[in-house]
Amino acid sequence: MISISKLLCDLDAESDGLRYDAADESSKPQITEEKQRRPVVVWNTTRQCNLYCSHCYAGADLEPGTGEFSTAEAKTFLEQLADYGAPVILFSGGEPLVRDDLVELVDYAADLGLRPVLSSNGTLLTREKAAALRDAGLQYAGISVDGLPERNDAFRGEEGAFDAAVRGIENCLDVGLKTGLRYTITEANAPDLEGVVDLLVDVGLDRFCFYHLDYGGRGADIADLDLSPEEKRAAVERLAEMTLEYHSQGEEIETLLVGNYADAAFLVKYAREEFGEAKARAVYDHLERNGGDPTGERVADVDYEGNVHPTQFWQGYSLGNVRDRPFGEIWEDESNPLLRALRNREDHLTGKCADCRYQSICRGGSRLRALAETSDLFAPDPQCYLREDEIRLEGAGSAIGGAAD
Repeated sequence: MISISKLLCDLDAESDGLRYDAADESSKPQITEEKQRRPVVVWNTTRQCNLYCSHCYAGADLEPGTGEFSTAEAKTFLEQLADYGAPVILFSGGEPLVRDDLVELVDYAADLGLRPVLSSNGTLLTREKAAALRDAGLQYAGISVDGLPERNDAFRGEEGAFDAAVRGIENCLDVGLKTGLRYTITEANAPDLEGVVDLLVDVGLDRFCFYHLDYGGRGADIADLDLSPEEKRAAVERLAEMTLEYHSQGEEIETLLVGNYADAAFLVKYAREEFGEAKARAVYDHLERNGGDPTGERVADVDYEGNVHPTQFWQGYSLGNVRDRPFGEIWEDESNPLLRALRNREDHLTGKCADCRYQSICRGGSRLRALAETSDLFAPDPQCYLREDEIRLEGAGSAIGGAAD
């Protein structure tokens, strides 16, 4: 994740230590005091979902999948994560609220010292359920709204899904549960971007996560609906503008970009144009500490059957199964060729990524999109929207210095 509000507006957040190794700069209580050394783990608790979204990376279905963890198995898995030192467990799905034991598992994770957070479509979040999750130790609920009513409901295959999600958001806010809105942009819902940001302010939210489409699960089936690189750039620029506009009005919303590290380079350039060289350097330094695309390093996924994946979007490749080996052993095993390659990707990137001046803050962007589009793991990310003249190195050692020039 890349925080526009942190980089451009200096907004403190509880993730400053985790994301930028900048806990000492923040006035907020921190998730960790230093940059993460272990991955945030997304757990697809179930394959079942009450909706059928066109972009679902997990390929969720209306029925539960075979082989889902029992409560006892889930607790054993959570113990593995705690023993390994994972900082955050994100309960995802499918829709995690279809599990009857979700509150119990959140409570167990919190008792183990994990930070439990939730990814949900929000439609099942009653006030009572939100309060129970809060009391169990849930720290955050991210609720997906992919457009205003007509477009959101078409995306999610259910009339009334938008209204139900907004009720879920309001129920979380009513019981004091920190909540944010998540939005994945495509050509189908891009016209609603500004309306969705306005919505979150209207209902009292202060956190907005803007997701680029990654080509996993059903997301691969709608890759043709992805924005063009030029449209993508324009959307990111508009979100940066809106963030600055809201902050100038005293609305301190936290806005985050997810899934396309061309955004990192863009924000360096945007900061230089809007605020000058010193600000561009500060933005670059934070992004360099962030480390670029986290796949296979700072984020991991475990599906409902226990298979470990390099990221939640890469469900088609398993690194191993936590029923056979503890999560930590699987994650540390660099005899796996994909894991080893991802962690040493700078040695293999081709095309414009190989000599890009922003490589240290991007690291080639999405390897999954490159693989899906070209069958080459190390080809350029097809959704990089930087121009050739913006990325070209001008001489040895200029990758860092040149980035803020």
